[in-house]
Amino acid sequence: METLDYFLPQVWFFILALFLFLYVILDGFDLGVGILSLTADSEERRGMLMTSLSNVWDANETWLVLMGGALFGAFPLAYGTILSALYIPIVGMIFGLSLRAVAFEFREQANRKWFWNLAFGLGSLTAALGQGFALGSVLYGIKVDASGHFTGTIWDWLSVQSVLVALTLVQGYVLIGSTYLIMKTSGELQKNHYRTARIAALTTLVGAIAITISTPIIYESTRSQLFERPLLYIFSLIPLLGVLLIGLLLRSLSREAENTPFIWTLLLFLLSFVGLGLIVFPYIIPTRITIYDGAAAPSSLVFMLIFVGFLIPIMLFYNIYQYVVFRGKVSSTAYGE
Repeated sequence: METLDYFLPQVWFFILALFLFLYVILDGFDLGVGILSLTADSEERRGMLMTSLSNVWDANETWLVLMGGALFGAFPLAYGTILSALYIPIVGMIFGLSLRAVAFEFREQANRKWFWNLAFGLGSLTAALGQGFALGSVLYGIKVDASGHFTGTIWDWLSVQSVLVALTLVQGYVLIGSTYLIMKTSGELQKNHYRTARIAALTTLVGAIAITISTPIIYESTRSQLFERPLLYIFSLIPLLGVLLIGLLLRSLSREAENTPFIWTLLLFLLSFVGLGLIVFPYIIPTRITIYDGAAAPSSLVFMLIFVGFLIPIMLFYNIYQYVVFRGKVSSTAYGE
């Protein structure tokens, strides 16, 4: 039992990280396209952007539901504490996602689409900001007592660092959304997203550099962790790899490649997740409650693991099949305006 008490929380930490990563990369470009729709200069172009999402957007959000359910079952203490601390950002995220879903469906039937276009874009932006504030708050720590219960105020999620993380995440979503649209569009619309991808790559890089420099300066716990061996060598390597990937991304954009910009962006997100995972582990509520303290009973973790073991391959197969079936570019004729 002692081995299970040590091993199972680590397995579920990895599963939660997997769910979060899959959600961010899949619904990330979805949200990015929604944000970019605010800048579309014609109804035809905006319709093409939304058509590129029409067959995939609802399945992308399934990973967020799975992550919430897994967090509740595997780490119930963290679930309750995080929801209490991040009530406003999470409600904002849910409101934004709901607004997007309603706007997407109602827009197809509306004669005057401007209101639903605006609702879809603002819903995407609101959801992205809510996720950024939540990520920043969890990353930099939540005030809890010795039992792991939230002891802060309803506005603890709002800080300079959480604002920086939220804005950087929005730029990251715009970047992955732009590279996705490079694959899905052609002509002048594609050239426009080569430009937005270059701008978003640079702004994301600036945000990432600001976070990397400011976090150890402001937070002593992070500073002491980052400068311990062997993590010191790992964290020294991650920024260098990030700059290299940004360089490769910009080169592929300058050469107007269609598929490699999206691949380099995915690798950037993966690298960021590895860095965040190393910073957070083994805490489920940084920097007070570890995954071992906040985990559910081993019997519950084993039962959930059996269920998820069947579910993950089915979900992955469905996502892959969906993207294979609806591969190819979106054209103005497909939009049908």
